Amino acid sequence: MKNSNQWLVPLKKTLSASDRTSPELWEIYRGDSFQVEIAKPDEAFMEAIRIKATIKCVKNLDVRMAIGIGTKDFKASRITESNGEAFVNSGVRLEGLKKEKQNLAIKTPWPDFDEQMNLLMRLSLIPMDNWTRGAAELVKILSNNPDIRQNKLAKKLGISQSSVSERKKRAFYEEIMQVESFYRKKIKVLLS
Repeated sequence: MKNSNQWLVPLKKTLSASDRTSPELWEIYRGDSFQVEIAKPDEAFMEAIRIKATIKCVKNLDVRMAIGIGTKDFKASRITESNGEAFVNSGVRLEGLKKEKQNLAIKTPWPDFDEQMNLLMRLSLIPMDNWTRGAAELVKILSNNPDIRQNKLAKKLGISQSSVSERKKRAFYEEIMQVESFYRKKIKVLLS
């Protein structure tokens, strides 16, 4: 396993974003597992993209994640002790991912939505699983600063503006953001 500081420090920074406190809303355990609660279900896929980009910034490292949506029946002082439908859905889906050799999927109370989104996530994983460190770094910055100007992004990455455009294309950034937008719209309708 990689030196844990290479991925642990950036992961902690990503998980603690949005003023999420640990261990109530996120926790890293067993050395290589984590759980995080996203307050708004419509933001869960974007958060998964952000976490994946953070981990993929470390060469030859990847992450497996399951999104579970549902009720929260018991709130504990540690997220790993909280319980409810969302936690069960996430755990069940994570176990399925190991067997399927897939890195991202969702389980919700809506089977038709799950079928659609899991297909779209599987297709999105084709480029995401193959992001280079450079592509992951670009996606990480864009996921935290979607309105950043291309010249500022180029400066931040230490590359030319034309290289930013090429990197975005190789990362399939626009297509992945279209899937994220579709996810966000569908979840909002289902929750209303």
